[in-house]
Amino acid sequence: MVCIMTFPSFAAHLEPLRSVPVPEQNPQTPEKIELGKKLFFDRRLSGDGTMSCATCHNPEQAFTDGIAISLNYPTTRNWRNSPTLINVAYQKLLFHDGRAQSLEDQALFPMMSAFEMNRNLDFVEEVIRSVPEYVEEFKKVFGDGDTNRGRMAMAIAAFERSLVSVNPPLDRYLKGDKKALSAEAKKGYAIFTGKGKCVECHGGVSLSDHTFHALNVPENLEQEKDPRVAATRRFVAKVYHYEDFRNLKEDPGRYLITKDKKDWKAFKTPTLWEISRTGPYMHNGIFQTLDEVIAFFDQGGGKGNPALKPLKLSVKEKEQLKAFLADALTGEEPVIQYPKLP
Repeated sequence: MVCIMTFPSFAAHLEPLRSVPVPEQNPQTPEKIELGKKLFFDRRLSGDGTMSCATCHNPEQAFTDGIAISLNYPTTRNWRNSPTLINVAYQKLLFHDGRAQSLEDQALFPMMSAFEMNRNLDFVEEVIRSVPEYVEEFKKVFGDGDTNRGRMAMAIAAFERSLVSVNPPLDRYLKGDKKALSAEAKKGYAIFTGKGKCVECHGGVSLSDHTFHALNVPENLEQEKDPRVAATRRFVAKVYHYEDFRNLKEDPGRYLITKDKKDWKAFKTPTLWEISRTGPYMHNGIFQTLDEVIAFFDQGGGKGNPALKPLKLSVKEKEQLKAFLADALTGEEPVIQYPKLP
């Protein structure tokens, strides 16, 4: 959890959760959130009707899918891990490589992705328009029944912004309830903000610095051995105009977006909220447990990485840090009322 960077003011404090930021062009309303929830769970948004947004972001698994490499459209394979959507409203960039700058932008990527939902966006507009109940809901939310993709994305984004951690102990602690953390979690908090230097990259209200770091995370062997994963890797690299995409053997990370050498194999700092529920961890799901994640950072990350240095935590300190991560950052079990789809 350490990032040897210079964020003096950022690293000084964590912040409690507060009202989520909402863009002026897409204000939250209960009706819009409910419409977005229905679309989120509707398999008509996928090409063959087998997948919805909830396939990879299951409410019962903290809005992840609980596997190393995300679920995928039949006959294909994904190549990265599904991040949680809880507290996603606080994120400034979306996806592990930061290619989307808003939830509205992000919502359309999986729909049209050949290895995710594989849905033509022109066609899906007509699919939703063919459902009278949806047309009526679009009228109530947007003023008319135009079911265009932009409005679908706005509704889904509104629902996703409503997914906020409920009463996590750290939030209560930061607001003044000193009994909210156990003795072990308090010691872990001291490590998180002190010796472990975790807060330097996992601070603020989002527990993320919203930047990208090349930590030399080990490659997932599935990516090396499964030809379907290799096909997805080459396809994405081709879409982003990587010249040597046919010979690409690893995940380039942020580099595909920026073409900046410093971003080679760099990935976005994830939020740590709800981390006890959101494994496997890292962009490729290579670590199954928090113990593995802590060990990785304690050793100074992957071999040759420029960002991390060994922490030299004792066994007890690792246990205390784990207690903080597992207990302090986990809110109450979210209660999601599954919608009745039209």
